[in-house]
Amino acid sequence: MPGRTLMIQGTTSDAGKSTLVAGLCRAWARRGVAVAPFKPQNMALNSAVTVDGGEIGRSQYLQAQAAGVPATTDLNPVLLKPSSDIGAQVIVHGHAIAAMNAADYHHYKREAMTAVLASHGRLSAQYARVLVEGAGSPAEINLREGDIANMGFAEAVDCPVILVADIDKGGVFAHLVGTLELLADSEAARVAGFVINRFRGDIALLQPGLDWLEARTGKPVLGVLPYLTGLHLDAEDALETGQQAGADALVVQVPVTPRISNHTDFDALRAHPGVDLQFIGPGQTPGPADLIVLAGSKNTRADCDWLKAAGWEARLKRHLRYGGKVLGICGGYQMLGREIADPDGIEDVPGTTAGFGLFDLATRLDANKRLQNRAGRLASGAAVTGYRIHCGVTTGADCGRPFVELEDGPDGALSADGQLAGTYLHGLFDTATGCDAILAWAGHADGGAVDQNTRREASLDRLADAIEAAMDIEALP
Repeated sequence: MPGRTLMIQGTTSDAGKSTLVAGLCRAWARRGVAVAPFKPQNMALNSAVTVDGGEIGRSQYLQAQAAGVPATTDLNPVLLKPSSDIGAQVIVHGHAIAAMNAADYHHYKREAMTAVLASHGRLSAQYARVLVEGAGSPAEINLREGDIANMGFAEAVDCPVILVADIDKGGVFAHLVGTLELLADSEAARVAGFVINRFRGDIALLQPGLDWLEARTGKPVLGVLPYLTGLHLDAEDALETGQQAGADALVVQVPVTPRISNHTDFDALRAHPGVDLQFIGPGQTPGPADLIVLAGSKNTRADCDWLKAAGWEARLKRHLRYGGKVLGICGGYQMLGREIADPDGIEDVPGTTAGFGLFDLATRLDANKRLQNRAGRLASGAAVTGYRIHCGVTTGADCGRPFVELEDGPDGALSADGQLAGTYLHGLFDTATGCDAILAWAGHADGGAVDQNTRREASLDRLADAIEAAMDIEALP
């Protein structure tokens, strides 16, 4: 018999779908249930490398860890990585197949659904439960035709749906009732109940509203989940800025470019009491810093031009002149060189963009995306682990001083004066030894980093405890 499939859909983006799926995966796994997470279609710039050498959304990678199962490309068969306001790289079963605008992708959805159903079929044959995460809202009228991410998928596989809403945003009853009203009759009929997320306060004051909701819709409220602070879980796409920096913390600044990607690289720094992590957005004037980090990008040339227009080229040079440190990760590393050439239009329109010229390096983008999980050592000797997701080959004299020695060879560059570093390795800060070493290089010699995976495991258990206290998971369809 195929595994039972249950889908979690939300009334809005960031309603709690990813978190609820992760928590249920951990709760069921702790009870000995073989459970797999699944997201038919994801649009995100935070991604991870799978055990079978592909690429999936970061949230599905986290959910796989919660379930205790290998992260494979079947967990997220279609991943869209926006490179502009109207275009995205389309990744199917872990590998990029094309860059498409919105209209082209709309026509491609029938083929995408074939890939989605194939992956779901393999998972349901292997696991007792498949827990599916929707995308955005199922009530987006303009996206209903050919839908593969929400009710279109649920109808195709005939699975029940739980609708989750975030009460902290306000208007939770309008969100739930309004969403239900906008669904087709067959879609509304498969909604098994509601979950209200991020509640704080006296539950007795909420009860009259819950009673009204159940009477109005004929659907049960399956649980009210508490607002949990301090969870250390990878964000699907939204930039997380909360932190607990202590006094005299090392100041680390990250400019937020329009196509910043894999900003989960900085989660460990947000959680470090000795680090004041500052995301510098458009229009913000940065103050003094100890370390400036240029993050990854889904459109490196355009983001490099954006940084120049925002005054970062002069700021980087001044920062280095006064003894500050600069680190570039992936696309940020490419920007530090002389130029980024994209003759085939891999990321956007074909062309070449001048970099900041701080490294004697040049990058040529190509269609061969490198997808690798790797371990190695920094130039200082500290052990690190991480992953590489990038298009392009970087060459030049400064590659002769690699920043990281990986198991399959050197990676990145380190300037002769030791102030400037670059690497293709994401996740540098997740390992405590690597984080401490890089922060010591930047001027924080007191240590204090905690392994990010240890934090993540504790957060998953705490999340599962809260869900089990608020819901009868044995009664879920």
